[in-house]
Amino acid sequence: MWEYQNPVRIVFGSGAFATAASALAGRSYALVTYPGAPFDAWVGQLADEAGRAQLIVDDVAPNPDYLLLADQCARFAKVPEVIVALGGGSVIDSAKVFAAAAGDFAKVRRHLETGDAGEPLGAIPIIAIPTTAGTGSEVTCWATVWDAEGGRKLSLAQGNLYPEVALVDPGLMMGKPRALTLATGLDALSHALESIWNVNANPVSARHAVAAAKVLLRDLPPLLGDLGNAELRSKVAEASLNAGLAFSNTKTAIAHNLSYPITLGWGVQHGIACSFTLPTVLASVTGIGGFREEALCEIFGADLETGAQDLSAFLDAVGVATRWADYGIAPDARSGIVDQAFAGERGRNFVGTKERFVEAAGRLGVMQMSSA
Repeated sequence: MWEYQNPVRIVFGSGAFATAASALAGRSYALVTYPGAPFDAWVGQLADEAGRAQLIVDDVAPNPDYLLLADQCARFAKVPEVIVALGGGSVIDSAKVFAAAAGDFAKVRRHLETGDAGEPLGAIPIIAIPTTAGTGSEVTCWATVWDAEGGRKLSLAQGNLYPEVALVDPGLMMGKPRALTLATGLDALSHALESIWNVNANPVSARHAVAAAKVLLRDLPPLLGDLGNAELRSKVAEASLNAGLAFSNTKTAIAHNLSYPITLGWGVQHGIACSFTLPTVLASVTGIGGFREEALCEIFGADLETGAQDLSAFLDAVGVATRWADYGIAPDARSGIVDQAFAGERGRNFVGTKERFVEAAGRLGVMQMSSA
C-alpha cells in the first residue's frame, strides 16, 4: 500500500508571473523577496497589477537563521491575508516560517526544538514564485531553518505550509550566473535521487524523480555553457519542479544529512555539499531491488556501479569534486559526520546502510576514514 499527495496548484511557463495578481484575488499581502535588480522591477510590476504590499521583507539570508528570522517575524505586526514569496529557496523557506509564526517566532522556535509550540502554529496562505531552479520548496510543506550559533540545521514541517499556488516562470530564471545555476541544478538532482533511495518512496514519486534526473543529467551541462538559452532554462526549471514533486512525499535522505555539517563547518554551498556524495550513495545501493532499483536503472543503466562512475564523471565535468579531501574535510572529522548523518532522521530515510556507504566510498577512492 502506498499513497501520494500534493495540494499545490501549479502554473508553469513563460508568463506565469503575470498571473500573480489573479492568484492574489484582491487579498492583502506581504512580499518576501530580495533587494536590487531584477527584483525591484518585479516588485514594481506586482504592485502595479495587484496593489502595493502591506509589508516587504527583502533582507533574506542564503541560509535563514534563528536570529534574523526572529527579527523578521517581529515585523508582522499586522498579519496579511497572503504571503507572496518571490525568490529562491531561502525566500520561500523564510515565507513558510513567517506563515507559521504569524508575528511570533518564539512559538516556531519552540516547535522546532520540542515539537510543541504551546499553541497552534499559523497557516497564512503562500503564493510561491521561484526565481531559481533547484529547491522545489514551492511544492513542499517544509522549510529549512539554521541555528548557526548552535551548529545545527532544523526542519519546519507542517502539512498546512504547502503553498497555495506555485507560479513557476522560467523567464524569471534568465540571467542567473553559472555558479548559482550549477548549485541549484545539483540540489534538484539530489532531491530527485534522494527521493528514490528512500524508505518513503512510492511509484508516483519515483516517476517524478526519474523525469527530473534524466533531464538534469542531459540539460544542465549545456545550460551551464549557454546561460541565456531560454529552452534549456525551461527544461531545467521543469526538472526542478518534478524533483520537488518527488521529494515532497519522501523528504530527503543520507546525502542531505551528510551535507548539513559540511555546509556549517566548511562553508560548502548547499547544492554542492549535498551532491558530491551522490556517486558514493548510488554505488552503495546496488541490488536494492523493486521499483527503486528499476528507477535508478532507468536513469543510469542496468549496471549501477558503472552508473556511479558515470555520475562521478558528470560532476567532474561540471567542476564539482567528489573527494572529501577536496573540501578540506580532515580524516578525523569524517567518521563523526558519517555517524551523525546515519543516526539522524534523513539518514533513517535511507534504504541503504552505513557500512555499504563507507565501503563504496573507499572503493571509489573518495573517502577514507584514516587518511585523505
